[in-house]
Amino acid sequence: MSSTTLAPARGITTTKQKVGIAIAGVYSLTNIPGFLTAPDPGVEGPPMAILVVGSILGVIGLVASVLAWRGNRVALRVAAGSMIVITLTGLPAFFVDVPMFIKALVGFSVLLTVLAVVLMFSTDRRPVPVSTEVGAR
Repeated sequence: MSSTTLAPARGITTTKQKVGIAIAGVYSLTNIPGFLTAPDPGVEGPPMAILVVGSILGVIGLVASVLAWRGNRVALRVAAGSMIVITLTGLPAFFVDVPMFIKALVGFSVLLTVLAVVLMFSTDRRPVPVSTEVGAR
């Protein structure tokens, strides 16, 4: 006797996921040259340590995005994590006296991160039929 049940699709990269991965890859790529834009001595700006961390996480996120594009589920999580940490390092801009343009840029990066992570972990809502045989060994 056999029955058909519906199970969610696993390991399938949907179009929404690919868009999220692409956003994460571009976001990571734009963070790589961050340490080259260090402010001059005496000028306020992010600390050099934060810029270096952002660049390192940008490289990690870019590599993870490429691997996630190829279907690696762990790399998908690494790409999302690096993107979230990069965004978290920019949040202090909301609490210090910086130009409004910088605050708007950080706000945009927060929205972009949320959008990318939601898309990266979205799944196809259509279940895939799975056939199971009852009593078979």
